[in-house]
Amino acid sequence: MIHIEFTNEEIKQLQYERFNHPHPRVQMKMEALLLKSQNLPHNVIAKVIGISSTTLWRYLNDYKEDGIEKLKEINFYQPESDLMAHKVTIEDHFKSNPPRSIPEAIKVIEDITGIRRSPTQVRLFLKKLGMKRLKTGMIPAKADPEVQGVFLKKNYIL
Repeated sequence: MIHIEFTNEEIKQLQYERFNHPHPRVQMKMEALLLKSQNLPHNVIAKVIGISSTTLWRYLNDYKEDGIEKLKEINFYQPESDLMAHKVTIEDHFKSNPPRSIPEAIKVIEDITGIRRSPTQVRLFLKKLGMKRLKTGMIPAKADPEVQGVFLKKNYIL
């Protein structure tokens, strides 16, 4: 069991942050430490908060190392694509030569970077770059603009 001494000032700060911090995960950490300051056993704290005993130990060790400020840190794992290292190069190329399709974009990205990605991954990467797919309209192959102009004048009085 980890033994921690809390000052009255720290307890007041824990009570305040427990409800007033904008992130719910930090609020949960503050509540765990507040319960620890009331000398409750670790298994009771973990059960009340709804966390594992390992997570509670991590919160307590973080508090012992760097205090309340360490508990306010939010570090979620967010993997980053290998393509982000080539973001500027790819973006510059696509601004001057926009791809007509995702398979074409896949080929160009592979030629530039040597990294091959699936169509879904490339589509998401291009979306992160701010690019969007444009849908084009079709003109019937046998359309005659002169005949259509006569039709419009005759029927719609242009």
